[in-house]
Amino acid sequence: MDYEPISLKHKHLLKDRLKTVNIPISEYSFPNLYLFRNIHKYEIFEFEGEYYVRGRTYDDKIYIMPTKDMVTCCTEKLHKLQNECDFFFPIHESWLEFFKDKGIEYDFRDGDTDYIYTSEKMSTYKGRKLHKKRNLLKQFTNNYEAVAYEMTKDRLEDTKAVLEEWLELSGLEKDETDYFACCEAIEHYEDLDICGGIYYVEDKPVGFIIGEELTETTYVLHFAKGLTSYKGIYQYLYNDFANILPKRYAFINFEQDLGKMALRIAKSSYLPDILEKKYRMRFTG
Repeated sequence: MDYEPISLKHKHLLKDRLKTVNIPISEYSFPNLYLFRNIHKYEIFEFEGEYYVRGRTYDDKIYIMPTKDMVTCCTEKLHKLQNECDFFFPIHESWLEFFKDKGIEYDFRDGDTDYIYTSEKMSTYKGRKLHKKRNLLKQFTNNYEAVAYEMTKDRLEDTKAVLEEWLELSGLEKDETDYFACCEAIEHYEDLDICGGIYYVEDKPVGFIIGEELTETTYVLHFAKGLTSYKGIYQYLYNDFANILPKRYAFINFEQDLGKMALRIAKSSYLPDILEKKYRMRFTG
């Protein structure tokens, strides 16, 4: 088989294919595959008239990902493909149910799991358990008057400025973060057909959100960066963005925590409504 590293030229081949899969797993998005292609060593290949993606997990296992609803894949073809990987991934729970009587084994890793919240929750922070989020939001709105703009070509330099200051405030090295992927998202913003908003306080850019439609009812956030010198900035970003999202997006996918404890604590603190497991599946026959 001929494997070809994923690049922008594959957008026309993969974007619409992945959209028809219509499951709320963040990898089923061309921008996600493109922006994290170096980390996962993503490659595209054709096998018996179908296209697949091959990649590597964070624990260095080789996997194959279908580019269409897996239950419509030929099981015989999948058996052959298994020789090229350690397992199939990421597998949605509904697909797992379909293959359970076909002789499989499966498991998942917590670090791969996507955090999904209702838009209603993020737009209100209702409930006793989210009172700290409401308090931080209130502190921000009491102290600052933020203005939001759609992210457009003429605002990309301001977006990059926020990213650079965010990195400096984090105290981390670039390769310890998603800095490089976020830089590419900004650079290829129009090419990737992603969208988002940028926020200013007294004409200073202080935060941004970049994402896209994942399914008809789910919006995925690829990047959210805020300057933590503005207390409550993240609570404000998430809340305001949830309020301006079109109502058809009932859910917001914040992607996975990569097994990093700081990310896990932060994402768990918003009380996810769905923890979308991504299964690893192999045929045992």
